[in-house]
Amino acid sequence: MSNRKLGPRRADRPKVVITDYDFGDLDVERAILEAAGAEVIALQSKGEEDLLEVATDCAAMINQYARIGAKTIGAMTKCEVIARYGVGVDIVDVDTATQKGILVTNVLDYCTEEVADHAIALWMTLARKLPDYDRATHKGIWKWQSGQPINRLRGRTMGVVSFGKIGQAIATRAQAFGVKVIAFDPFVPAEVAANLDTELVSKADLLARSDYILMQAPMTPETRHFLSDAEFAAMKPGAILVNTGRGPTVDNKALYRALTDGHLASAGLDDPEEEPAKRAKWSPDDNPIFTLPNVIVTPHAAYYSEESIRAARVTAATQVALVLTGQAPDYPVNANALTEATQ
Repeated sequence: MSNRKLGPRRADRPKVVITDYDFGDLDVERAILEAAGAEVIALQSKGEEDLLEVATDCAAMINQYARIGAKTIGAMTKCEVIARYGVGVDIVDVDTATQKGILVTNVLDYCTEEVADHAIALWMTLARKLPDYDRATHKGIWKWQSGQPINRLRGRTMGVVSFGKIGQAIATRAQAFGVKVIAFDPFVPAEVAANLDTELVSKADLLARSDYILMQAPMTPETRHFLSDAEFAAMKPGAILVNTGRGPTVDNKALYRALTDGHLASAGLDDPEEEPAKRAKWSPDDNPIFTLPNVIVTPHAAYYSEESIRAARVTAATQVALVLTGQAPDYPVNANALTEATQ
């Protein structure tokens, strides 16, 4: 729980709308926001139509999976801040929020260790063929050949796509197993990578050289389907893909083709392309990826530990409480753009 002093309460009780959540309760958020004098309104929105009525007079919104788009933001007349439970803000129309003078915040550095651990766990599980062995032994087949072929990790090459804090944490872990790490990230200085014994390369080079590709890319217009048919064809035969970044950065239809024609060995996805948590209705029948035995899918759980999820909740609520009590938030996304807009 945050012990930070939040400053004087406002005379009225500003409404804070929590668009959606899957934590079971909102005790953490209520304690922080009500201490700042706010009223908390809890929803389970799966579409913007669920938000329009409450948007008109809310002072803040906090979202987990629900999109806060231009239509919702356009209906806002009192909103001061939109806070995201997490790092990515691709489900918030930041540009429209900025035009309306609304601050957007996120939560940084709360799950770096968890996501890196999860990525390595998926990689090792696939590289050592643990699902194959598990299925075989449960059927009474006791043979080391059940996972054949398995290749030694040491001396092979791992390509990391997006080399921010999580990508760097993945690299450090992977190097302990003796793999050479290369990375693609046009925004990271070469010296940062060099200090971590990692070579920055082009996208084409990474695809051609990597035995394992670990994706940690954010969702932007440029990264949508970052991997599709052409990219899978350019990978080494037998390569393993792990995606603990955004689901839509990997074209699942193209991935299905690459896995079923035998070009790729296997894939571990922390979220399929359709991102089920953001849909009102979803079934694995919608995506043929779920029929493949050489694919592991986890339910966007890479960020999760008891410690990390509490940190995300405390931090997101605290950003809102700070703004509503006239203070600067810790993790503003568009503060500079707002300043420029008022000059």
